[in-house]
Amino acid sequence: MAEKINLLGVGISVCKPEKIGEEVLTLLEKKGPKQIVFLNTWDFLKARRKNKFAECVRNADLVLPISKGIIKGAKFLKKTLPVRYNSFDVTIDILSTLEEHYKSLYLLGGRKKTLMTAEKNIHGTFSDLQIVGRYVGYYPKSVEDDIIQAVYKACPSLVIVSEGVKENDCWIYSRKDRFNSSIFLYYHDFLGICSNRIKRVSKKTFEKGFEFFHELMRNPLKIVYFVPYLIYILTLVWYRLFRKDK
Repeated sequence: MAEKINLLGVGISVCKPEKIGEEVLTLLEKKGPKQIVFLNTWDFLKARRKNKFAECVRNADLVLPISKGIIKGAKFLKKTLPVRYNSFDVTIDILSTLEEHYKSLYLLGGRKKTLMTAEKNIHGTFSDLQIVGRYVGYYPKSVEDDIIQAVYKACPSLVIVSEGVKENDCWIYSRKDRFNSSIFLYYHDFLGICSNRIKRVSKKTFEKGFEFFHELMRNPLKIVYFVPYLIYILTLVWYRLFRKDK
């Protein structure tokens, strides 16, 4: 299993990109439901507090950093340096591994048109990956038990949870005891990108660490995130000067 470092009290997985497929196959052999979490800087800060999301991250099998801020923080505190992942690219790598081993997939989220288009495109790219079920997001609470039962019975290798599912990563964590042996991954934009409804962040933008400005254009209210980021920087300095982050 991948090593985890402790960064300001939050466990971050250290896993080389070429080892992701191997990690996924190892997780599949592990009994019970498993969870992969993509962690950006803002969610990292939330995971430092006492809440359900913090519990979710603490119990996740893989916590993959997707923001430069986390990598810079680890470097500043002289930790083992984790790899920063592009959410879409690593999800595609995971699907490629599953296809090579004739595994299965369940899709949960999006509106009907988005979900159906995304499924068609995924099947066109990964023809040997069996899609064993799908259900839209934004569903009424009354049908949730049926969705959970459908996922349980289908027993897919991977469940990708996308937009329209309340609680995000915590939806998976709160219901893990109702599933069997699948790997669960929450990625809000995945179905939107696969259906060509949402534009991916360009490789150049991601490599420069400017993807936040892409998000800011979609939701200007996220400008308030600069305040907790400043607090994060000050916390790193305080830890570097006065504490040993064990």
